[in-house]
Amino acid sequence: MNDDEFVHRRVLRAPRELVWRCLTEPAELARFWGPDGTTTPIDGIVVELRPGGRFETLMVGEHGGHRMVATFTEVVPPERLAWVEPATGMHTTGTLDDLGDGTTALVIRQRNVPETMRGPEARAGFLTSLDRLEEHLAHLAPEDRS
Repeated sequence: MNDDEFVHRRVLRAPRELVWRCLTEPAELARFWGPDGTTTPIDGIVVELRPGGRFETLMVGEHGGHRMVATFTEVVPPERLAWVEPATGMHTTGTLDDLGDGTTALVIRQRNVPETMRGPEARAGFLTSLDRLEEHLAHLAPEDRS
């Protein structure tokens, strides 16, 4: 792995189809997308779920907004989702592996990560977005935790 590549792994306590839905439907993305301290209004999300389709999000925080504009390169429901951000050249690929026990392993690989997104603060912010996804899934797929 190079300095401009990151791999994030998380086992989520939800079935793969539910995780897929959260990663691909604007109403779900609006609930968790972006790091802590940001919101992503549903009217700022575009998901054209097909290779060549647009994927856009507008994250809004106390220091203004950040629009992510990408093009889907792979859409294989509910297993694999990939996109490229033309402005930076960053490639993101998410794979969802059904672990067979109601959980899903989510692996996100990012290549050509821009310098500004490689620092510890930016990386920690990305991980809070995964935390927010995990919390959202817990509300959608509650289970007996006794």
